[in-house]
Amino acid sequence: MVRVGLVLGGGGVVGQAYHAGVLAVLQHDTGWDARTADVVVGTSAGSITGSLLRAGVSPEDLAAWTVKAPLSGDDDVLRTIAATDVPELAPFRPLDLFRRPMRLPGPPLVARALARPWRFRPLAAGMTLLAPGRHDIVSQLAALREVEGDTWPERDLWVTAVRRSDGRRVVFGRPGSPPAPLHLAVAASCAVPGYFTPVPIGRHTYVDGGVHSATNAAVLRGTGVDVVVVVAPMSGSPGWRQDFTAAMRRYSQRQLDREVRALQAAGLTTVVFTPGQAEQEVMGADMMARDRVHEVLQQSFLEAGVHAARPEVATVLRAAADRGEV
Repeated sequence: MVRVGLVLGGGGVVGQAYHAGVLAVLQHDTGWDARTADVVVGTSAGSITGSLLRAGVSPEDLAAWTVKAPLSGDDDVLRTIAATDVPELAPFRPLDLFRRPMRLPGPPLVARALARPWRFRPLAAGMTLLAPGRHDIVSQLAALREVEGDTWPERDLWVTAVRRSDGRRVVFGRPGSPPAPLHLAVAASCAVPGYFTPVPIGRHTYVDGGVHSATNAAVLRGTGVDVVVVVAPMSGSPGWRQDFTAAMRRYSQRQLDREVRALQAAGLTTVVFTPGQAEQEVMGADMMARDRVHEVLQQSFLEAGVHAARPEVATVLRAAADRGEV
């Protein structure tokens, strides 16, 4: 029987719309329902999408909810969320994050850099030093807490975040990781440094799991899965563009390429969905822009459908849907 891991990368509100479009077309065209994944790894926006899937929300209802279309008769989870007011967010301008004074690195961060310099990521460490943002991510996700409570799903949901004191990645929900209420783990995973305030859990505060990687796909090595489906809104080649968003996409794509090579070296079959030029055009630079979700959903549904129809991709996804051999 094929065991499937699902990786849902970061990308803000726009990224969630991309998830919804891709997962909906996979269910529609190949019969693979993302709710059946054996392990779901969520980073930032991906942790929200993953939580909704584990709460029983179908990919088709996820797409309908994204664009405020009618839901199926049995989706009380999304009805509860839709009825909850969500505070408005200011536009996300990446360069604004660096305009306030950064804090100095503390002893844990310095010690980690000296002890294991080959694993130290200067950019990730620098992101943990940004001044706290002005938006409260916990209040943004208040509705999610209402429908899920503090209990983790029975099926594996792994939520990535980064410990602010030393820049270390933590995978909440994975055996051996620190205990955390689900809603706080998801909030921590979404706490973009400099935009949202860090989230306290236990003795530490945490920021967005995308600080370490926009996808964190390689954590699925050694889990016993056979197939990994990656949905990565922040990756994809930006072509010849040279703006800040293009630079972020190139960086995220390089990380994703390394993670896919690691998965394949471990014998895992990997299927990857990233935005192409048409999708990137409608996604724009503001990952918190709610006015773009209709276009993003539509474009991702169309483009992902083309990719999913390729014989080498369709064969893997249909095997996953049927739980047969890859």
